[in-house]
Amino acid sequence: MRRSLRVIIIVALALALVGVGGGWVWHTRHANRPLWRTSTVRRGDLTATITATGTVEPEEVVDVGAQVSGQFLEFGKDKAGRPIDYGSVVESNMLLAKIDDRLFKADVNLDTAMVASDKAGEAQAGANLEQMEAKEAEAEADWRRAQKLGPSEALAPTTYDSYKAAYEIAKANVNLAKAAVDSAKAATVQAEATLAKAQQTLDYCTILSPVKGVIIDRRVNIGETVASSLNTPSLFLIAKDLTRIQVWASVNEADIGNIHPGQQVTFTVDAFPKRVFRGSVNKVRLNATMTQNVVTYTVEVTTDNSDGRLLPYLTANVNFLAGQATNALLVLNSALRWHPQNDLIAPEFRQPGDGGGRASQRAGASSRGGQTATASQTGTLWEEAANFVRPITVRLGLTDGTWTEVQGEGLAEGTTVVTGLVSVEMAAAESASGANPFVPQLGQRRGPTNAIPIRRSNGP
Repeated sequence: MRRSLRVIIIVALALALVGVGGGWVWHTRHANRPLWRTSTVRRGDLTATITATGTVEPEEVVDVGAQVSGQFLEFGKDKAGRPIDYGSVVESNMLLAKIDDRLFKADVNLDTAMVASDKAGEAQAGANLEQMEAKEAEAEADWRRAQKLGPSEALAPTTYDSYKAAYEIAKANVNLAKAAVDSAKAATVQAEATLAKAQQTLDYCTILSPVKGVIIDRRVNIGETVASSLNTPSLFLIAKDLTRIQVWASVNEADIGNIHPGQQVTFTVDAFPKRVFRGSVNKVRLNATMTQNVVTYTVEVTTDNSDGRLLPYLTANVNFLAGQATNALLVLNSALRWHPQNDLIAPEFRQPGDGGGRASQRAGASSRGGQTATASQTGTLWEEAANFVRPITVRLGLTDGTWTEVQGEGLAEGTTVVTGLVSVEMAAAESASGANPFVPQLGQRRGPTNAIPIRRSNGP
């Protein structure tokens, strides 16, 4: 057992010496030579997207409230015969719930009696008017006869004057009776209006569905009392049509210029992570919001939900299609962001005072996923030239945040470009570990593949 342990220790020490020795030899040979980290220009397809986060929302929602105060006694029945609850399918004018209506019925009965009383008073006033009109006709006839006789021995002056006064009083009584009739009619109208109001209040105790749809929220229970005041309490939330649903996405102001109605959209929800849903932009709302100095716009995305898989208020990860490139030359964004120090650039390409910032700034736009670079935007790639690098000026196209479409003279598929420097110590360690067959190669890449990753992000 001890002998085996000694053998293992001796082998381990030998491997360590070999690694150190190999690293020292490698370091000696490459100490004065820059070590480049490189990438290859590839040809492939690229899809540029603008990403955002949104919420699944029904296209139209109706909030049903209570207009009277009282205790809830019962719920109505849905189309399946079950009490109204979450997810119940309802029709227009279907009973949703009933509120205790005893007090309101009493008001209706009281107002009904008041209407009947006022109508009786109206009839009495009409009869009194007829009576006054008959007395007026009688007084008028007596007055006409008195006028024919005139004050004489046959008709005393006092009698003559009494006939005249009786006629004038009869006319006044008729006018008074007419006013009483008008007053009785007005009282009847007022009583009928009060009755109609009481009846309407009574009807409010029966809560009906104003539309056809699905109950997505029930905010009241049997036995609960609601108090209706200035703010109508919300009882039910009804979505009119869940087969057509929307996603309300919040888009940054820097990206909103690339959003337009009809634009294709894909999105996913955490509830179904393996499924990609599709839709299109319906509108861009103009009422922007500002949060921590960041301005965002709400974009409405319309999608089909015939299968009912999308539920209201799910969080959606939205990708707006900004552009597509087919069979294009693609380069990693890290190659566009990297800029060497002046002493690493081939002498014929050096610029005095160039600290390496300008090219990286020009290429900065290409590192933002979902942005469409214009033809006037340029960047710089660096190609190995002996112990130096030389620049390749390229025109930038679409980018997905990881890869960017590029065009330029001398640029072709398979061109090797530099993405950075590797430290001597790291290269020596990698060389030593790669050369030693006894060292496990855990986590080491086996070389690039032909697949082009599409990164869906607004950042590098």
